[in-house]
Amino acid sequence: MVSHLTKTFLSFLTPSFFILTSGIFALTIDNEFVHGLILFLAVPISLLALLMGYRNHQTSAFFAIGCLGLSVLLVTFLLGEEILGVIFERLLTLSGSSLLIFAHYSNHQTCKQLDCDCHEG
Repeated sequence: MVSHLTKTFLSFLTPSFFILTSGIFALTIDNEFVHGLILFLAVPISLLALLMGYRNHQTSAFFAIGCLGLSVLLVTFLLGEEILGVIFERLLTLSGSSLLIFAHYSNHQTCKQLDCDCHEG
């Protein structure tokens, strides 16, 4: 079984790993491909984490905010720079990411406040 510390460590390092390595991959692989790959991995993982947080803490606001953030990221990726323009695409990506980060962080804080054992075993 993976310990709580390991799960927490991985949940914070995985997004950082993708962000840091995307700069390396962007030199050799089409940038949109890398963003699509990150999104392809982030959406199901984030949905699962948000759903588990909702089931454990019964806080629907964080689930809704997280889903809104994911939706903004998906729509922004699908429309792309050609339709949205560089600046608007970046602003929407930053906004969607911020909403998603806020939802995950709020879920984590709620878990700590409740001193729940949802991350155990």
